[in-house]
Amino acid sequence: MRGLMRILLKYHFGILFIVLEIISLTIYINDTENNKNIILNSSHAIVAGFYNASSHVFEYFNLRKINYQLNKENAELKGKLKSAYKDNEINILDIYDSVYTKKYYHISAKVINNSINKQHNYLTLNKGSKQGVEPEMAVVSPTGIVGIVKEVSNNYSSVISILNTKLNISAKIKRNNYFGSLTWDGNDYTRMLLKEIPNHVERHIGDTIVTSGFSTIFPGGKLIGIISDFSDENNGNFFNIIIELSTDFKNLTYVYIIGNYDKTEQLDLEERTIND
Repeated sequence: MRGLMRILLKYHFGILFIVLEIISLTIYINDTENNKNIILNSSHAIVAGFYNASSHVFEYFNLRKINYQLNKENAELKGKLKSAYKDNEINILDIYDSVYTKKYYHISAKVINNSINKQHNYLTLNKGSKQGVEPEMAVVSPTGIVGIVKEVSNNYSSVISILNTKLNISAKIKRNNYFGSLTWDGNDYTRMLLKEIPNHVERHIGDTIVTSGFSTIFPGGKLIGIISDFSDENNGNFFNIIIELSTDFKNLTYVYIIGNYDKTEQLDLEERTIND
């Protein structure tokens, strides 16, 4: 089908010329006023239909390029949002030119490999160290979080999916900021568990779950999903909350890799604190 489309696109002027020649010859042979009007109207309709079809074909083959450009532009816009900056305002003396300085940056990428049916699932992206990707960077989709960069080559990177039983992520209930540990039990790829939420905490089915921002990887407030159910843990002091993920891992194409400018500074400080 695509081969036929390419042939039509390549030779469409020649085909159009032949069609018009046939129409002209028909008009010449049937030289009556009525037939002329009918044939001319028909020829106009044929030409209009041909150009309309050509337009749709061009649009189809340009979709990939358009999607890439839109994804790249979205990454740039996300880097300009207020949430990508940190607050530098202090009460004693403002020593900065701006109240905010940039904390996060975004790199657009395409998913070229993905798994969801294993206990330890991974993704592969088409961006690597040459494009600024480093291990332990966050990966999100337009609909929610996806995973964490594990390994990087020059032009590719592997990502630990959140659908991995070895991965724990700090998450919270958006309405009240109570946080817990988000894990996957290896079963349903559309659901995860939020553990360690005290049983006195108010929670409702449909409540939004987001990243807590308590790590150097995921910015706070990134969408994870909504509460679909909950149950008591064995000791009765905490709830296991079932989260319906907002990201459809069977339909992942474009993602954003998020870097943290302050990551090294924060980790160094925390390491010194622990060692002391």
